[in-house]
Amino acid sequence: MFRHFLSKGLLLPAAAILLTLSAVTPAAAAETRQGSQIVIAADEVVADDLYVMADTFTLDGTVEGDLVVLASLITINGTVEGDLMAAAQTIIIDGQVADDARLAAAVIFLGPQARIGDDLMSGCSSLEARPGSIITGDLMNASSQALLAGEVGDDVVIGANGLEVRGTIGGDLTAEVGEASSEYSFFPSMPNLGVTVPSVRPGLTLDPEARIAGNLTYTQSTDLAIPSGVVAGAVTRREPVIEQPQGGRFPIETRQPTTAEKIGNWFLDLLRRSATLLLIGLLLAWLTPRLVPDLGRKIETRPLPSLGWGVVAWAAFWFTLLVVLFAALFLTFFFATLTLGGLAAAAAILGLLLLIEMVIAFVLVTSWLTFVTIGTLIGRLILNALKPGLGEHRLWPLLLGVVLIAIVTEAPFIGWLIGLLVVLFGLGALWLQGGEFLRARQAA
Repeated sequence: MFRHFLSKGLLLPAAAILLTLSAVTPAAAAETRQGSQIVIAADEVVADDLYVMADTFTLDGTVEGDLVVLASLITINGTVEGDLMAAAQTIIIDGQVADDARLAAAVIFLGPQARIGDDLMSGCSSLEARPGSIITGDLMNASSQALLAGEVGDDVVIGANGLEVRGTIGGDLTAEVGEASSEYSFFPSMPNLGVTVPSVRPGLTLDPEARIAGNLTYTQSTDLAIPSGVVAGAVTRREPVIEQPQGGRFPIETRQPTTAEKIGNWFLDLLRRSATLLLIGLLLAWLTPRLVPDLGRKIETRPLPSLGWGVVAWAAFWFTLLVVLFAALFLTFFFATLTLGGLAAAAAILGLLLLIEMVIAFVLVTSWLTFVTIGTLIGRLILNALKPGLGEHRLWPLLLGVVLIAIVTEAPFIGWLIGLLVVLFGLGALWLQGGEFLRARQAA
């Protein structure tokens, strides 16, 4: 039965891992480079995906696949024919990225020759797009400040303390910005950035030469003076809704939900939770019909061992996770020290995949399996007390139990404690069931 669970019950995490593998497994066959300064010359063509770890990286040539870079300073002057995924202190793009760009940095700079063929998704302290730069798709950004003087072909969704638009936006602009009256400088002082960082005023600033082809929706406490002809569509201002921490320095007007809204939101959360648990329970009943009933009987007959082993299982998971993490890091740096880049990349990727699989399995067990198990057990005990044999039905205990378990775990003040006990009992039952399975295998 437990083998049946392993082969079918982990179908969802296995599918997730396969999707992850489809995205990252090519690294084993792709080219990897690491060192202090990595330069792809103008006449060089990398005919595959490229993975780089360096202090500084410069691309003057062509990468025919995806480019994944981790460095302090990244400069893209050449061509990336796939996606660009990069993390650095400073990212400078003055070349071409044929597909999406996903960037994380302190400073992101798009030069006048920058061309991004699809979407740009980024998180940074400062984003600057110079005149002449082109983002063909959407721009999604979270930053302290942003200056958009180039062209964005589609929508822009941005959250920034200061945003200035000087260029053109082919779709809608949705912006959540800081207060224009603030004099606080949101960009921190940092050395060796490699580019000059512009100074952007807090709030939203629209240059008279800017053009927004769609609608403008911005979140700010005061109306913005919009130059004539800048926005072709509708303009909507939203009031900021910010919860002020107790004892905060700056008074911010907030809106508290009414009692009816709180009750309605609680009821909707209860419905979502119950429906999700019911669907998971039905899926488990189809994939492994005996797992949930067997775990429930384990808790019913051995409650204290289930609780005790649940605590052990919880601690064992986090300890194992740390061991795997440190082992992967050690092997990665060990092979990198020996200049065995391929083995270093393989150790990093395999360690990451194992960590992802462990976390996914743990989340599925603690978020769904344990609650479905305890809920079904409660439903079976209640129905059998009302009418002997009624609790052995395949559907009614699950339906009654998941609703009850959703109600008690959504209860204020004590819901979290009940949820923790559910997880510990469920983990302990699974631990005991696994131990019996292993002993039976050894005896066989």
